[in-house]
Amino acid sequence: MKKTLSIIALSIIGFGLVSCKKENTETQSTETATTDSAAVAAPVTTGSTAVPGTGETPAPVSNEPSTSVALSENSFDFGKIKKGDKVQHVYEITNTGKNPLIISEVKPGCGCTAPDFTKEPIMPGKKGKVTLHFDSSSFDGNVQKYADVFANVEKAPIRLTFTANIQP
Repeated sequence: MKKTLSIIALSIIGFGLVSCKKENTETQSTETATTDSAAVAAPVTTGSTAVPGTGETPAPVSNEPSTSVALSENSFDFGKIKKGDKVQHVYEITNTGKNPLIISEVKPGCGCTAPDFTKEPIMPGKKGKVTLHFDSSSFDGNVQKYADVFANVEKAPIRLTFTANIQP
């Protein structure tokens, strides 16, 4: 009995661990963000956006008054880069609403991507930045990666994506 429980527990733990290499051909929708500076609408919903049983942590929920934003772009193509290159891209986010924009968290979809973002409130009419740093060491060929931006907007998270073609 103990042996069976141990095997089940190890299977569950092993299933939950996913390496970046397995995400190499990942394709993600960008329906939560807009392109070419179109505005994303406002009020924040409450509750968790985690999928039950997946082990994902719940998305942060904001109690701040909602606002709207415009993105300079929501996807970027690095083009061809050499395996092992560490690249980054800055996405500009403009507060087009009437309340301060507060980015509470940026969650990349993979450990190969690290975010930096404007931590102080972004006042109406002002711009903030989300920078995604990508380490291509574990990849070959075409990759698509993403990061979710959690902020006090209605359609949170805002999904930022990038692609790259990793050359040996």
